[in-house]
Formats: sequence, structure tokens, C-alpha cells
Amino acid sequence: MLSVAFYEKLGLSIGSWNIIISAILITITFVIGREYIKLGTFMNAILVGVFVDLYRWLDILPNATQSWTDILFIILGIVIMGFGGGMYNAAGLGAGPRDGFMLSIADKLAAPIGRVRIITECSVLVIGLLIGGPVFIFTFIFTFIQSPIFQFTYLRLGRVVLQRDYKQPDRATDAN
Repeated sequence: MLSVAFYEKLGLSIGSWNIIISAILITITFVIGREYIKLGTFMNAILVGVFVDLYRWLDILPNATQSWTDILFIILGIVIMGFGGGMYNAAGLGAGPRDGFMLSIADKLAAPIGRVRIITECSVLVIGLLIGGPVFIFTFIFTFIQSPIFQFTYLRLGRVVLQRDYKQPDRATDAN
């Protein structure tokens, strides 16, 4: 929503603004605590912006019709994003710029991830509103549904990842 607001007010593409905002968040996260910044962080920062612009250029996404199927797909998408975000962050390959920022703040404040995520998303929502960005009911629903799902998935899968033993197989026994 923030990228769309900047696009509408200042130009550039939505994907370009996504990359710029990602770079700013990576810089802030680097100052707060570097543990969530890895290769996946930079890949996310660049690829999400590139794919946003690619999908807009290809014009393959359907227009919203405000039907019950649209609402169902939006809600399913929010739930899937919550689980997906929790899963890829729990894998430890590098949090996305927004997730790394939020996780670093949660660590620094010793606060629940879901609460910090909701506060972060609401702050972005207010900034976007002040700039004149598009806000819909599902912008709010996204914040309050996706954040707890992200926290649940991240914490549960994070424990699983930490418990796994990632030792390299013994090549001598594999050869036999």
C-alpha cells in the first residue's frame, strides 16, 4: 500500500518503490541487529519489486469484481501469506526486509512478534493514508489476521528448524 501511495504521488513504478523501501528497511535493520539479514533478504528485496512490475506489465492479474469469490481469495491469500511468511523466516535463510525489520524490533523490545507486526503494519498504514494511498477494508483485515498467523507459524516452525540436525552425511558410509 505504501509503494502504491509513493507511485501515485511521486512516479516511478510500484516495484521500484518496493525495492527502495526494502533498501531503507534493510539499512535500519542492519543498525538495529544484523541477524536477520542474509542472502534471502536481498533476493526478496529485489525479486518482489521486479515481479510486482512484471505482473503489472503483463496485465495478467484479474480486476476485482467485489464478488464473494474475490473476498474468499483475498482471505485465503492473507492466510497463505501468514503461513508462508512464518515458514520462510523460520527456515533461517534471511528474512525479507519488512520481516527482518519487524523481527529485529521484536527482539530489541522483547515483545511478541504478532504485536510488533501489527504495530508496524498500522504505522505503515497511517503513513500511506497521510500520503493519500489506497486503503480498503482488507488492508486492515490483512494486518490483524496475517500477523498472528505469521507469529504462530514462525515460532512453531522455528522450533522444528532449531531441533533438526543438519550434519553432512558421512561420505564413507554413503559409498558402501
